[in-house]
Amino acid sequence: MAALGAVALLTPAVPAAADTPAPSSSATPSASAELPPMSQTLSDVRESGCRKPVTRTTDRAPWAQTYLRPEAAWPRGRGTGVTVAVLGSGVDASTGTGSGALAGRLRLGPRVQGQGDSGQDCVGHGTFLATLLAGRRPPAGGPAGIAPEATVLAVRVTDDAGTTTADLLAQGIRAAADAGARVAVVGSVAPAPSQALAEAVEYAGTKGLLLVAPAGPDGQTAKGTVYPAGYPGVLAVASIGPGGAPSGDAGSGISGAGVTAAAGGRVDLAAPGEGLQAAGPGGGHYTFSGPSGAAALVAGAAALLLSREPGWTPAQVVERLKSTAYRPGSALPDPAVGWGAVDVVAAVTAQPPVTGAPRAAVDPVTVPPRPDRTAATRASALAGATAALVVVVALAAAALRAGRRRSRTAP
Repeated sequence: MAALGAVALLTPAVPAAADTPAPSSSATPSASAELPPMSQTLSDVRESGCRKPVTRTTDRAPWAQTYLRPEAAWPRGRGTGVTVAVLGSGVDASTGTGSGALAGRLRLGPRVQGQGDSGQDCVGHGTFLATLLAGRRPPAGGPAGIAPEATVLAVRVTDDAGTTTADLLAQGIRAAADAGARVAVVGSVAPAPSQALAEAVEYAGTKGLLLVAPAGPDGQTAKGTVYPAGYPGVLAVASIGPGGAPSGDAGSGISGAGVTAAAGGRVDLAAPGEGLQAAGPGGGHYTFSGPSGAAALVAGAAALLLSREPGWTPAQVVERLKSTAYRPGSALPDPAVGWGAVDVVAAVTAQPPVTGAPRAAVDPVTVPPRPDRTAATRASALAGATAALVVVVALAAAALRAGRRRSRTAP
C-alpha cells in the first residue's frame, strides 16, 4: 500500500483518551519474541501430540490493544449479554473456570467432527481467538480482549490437527445460529465453496447471526476467493501490521506474517493481525499472526456494539463498522483493506446515538413539470386590459356627471 494509505490507517477518527497512549509499533517485535508462537494447525500432532500448555505471560499491553483502545469504548459497552461463537479447534475448558481468561463466560457447544466436546483444544488456536476477543484483563496487566464481558460459545469444527472442510464449517455455523449466538468468528477457511456452506450462511442470516471470517488463510498465500468470506453477508476481514500496511507488504512490520487476503478475494474491513498476544491452553500467553486473529478482533468490536444496542441487525452492525473505519486514502473499497481498519472507539461512540430502528428509506424527489407561461401571460394581459377599460368607463361617467352639474348652474 502507498505510504499515504498507511498513514491514513493510523489516523484516529476520534481523539484519543487523555490516559491512553497513542498507537506505537516500536515495542511490538521484541514483546512478541518473548512469547511462544501459536499456529492454526499442528502438522506433527500424530507424532508429538497436542500443543503443550505454557505458563509464560506478559504484563505489557500488545500493540494491537494500544492501537484499538477498547478501554475508551467500554463505558458504552463491554459485550455484556452478547454471545460470540468461536468456530475453530475448540476452546480449552480450563479458561472458563477459576481464574481463567473466560471464567464464567464460556459455553461449550457441539464438536461437529470426531469424539469428545468443544472444550478440548489440541491445537490451541481456538482458545487464542476466544481470549483475544473476550478475555478478561489479567490483574497484573497484559493482553485484554476487545469485549471482556461477552460470552464465548465454543464450536469445534476441526480435527486434532486443526484442519477442516467446507461441510464441517457449515455444520458449525448452523450450530452457532441454533444456540443463539449473535456473532460468530470463523477461525478457519475453505479454499472452495460448497452448497452446504452457502446454505448455512443464508441460514445464519435468517437467525440474526453475524458471521465474521478471515479474507485469506493464515500463514500462506491463496489465489482467488476463500470461504465463507466469499459469500454475501459475511464480513470479510484482512490483516494489517503495526505500520498500518497490509500484512505481506514490505512495510507491514513483521516478516513471515500471515497474508492479508487471498488474491482477488473480497475484503470488507482490516484489523491488526500481526504480533497478536492472548492466552492459550493452560493460561499462558502466546503470540500469533494471521487474518483469523484480525477477524476475532472485529468480532469483538461487533459484540461491543450489540451490547450497547441489542436490537441492531447484523446489517446495521456491519454498516456502522464500515462507516467509522480508518480510511485508507484510496478509492473505496480498497482491494487490500476494504473500507479501512476497524475503529472500535468510533464505532461504539459515534453520534447520533444508534437506535434499533433501521435507517429509513429516502423516497425519490419528483420535480413537477415547468408551468405553461403562455396561458398565464394571456390571462394577465386580459386582466390588465379589463382593468384599464373599467378605469376609462369610470372616468367618462364622472366627466358626464360633472358636465351636467355645470349646465344646471349656468345663468
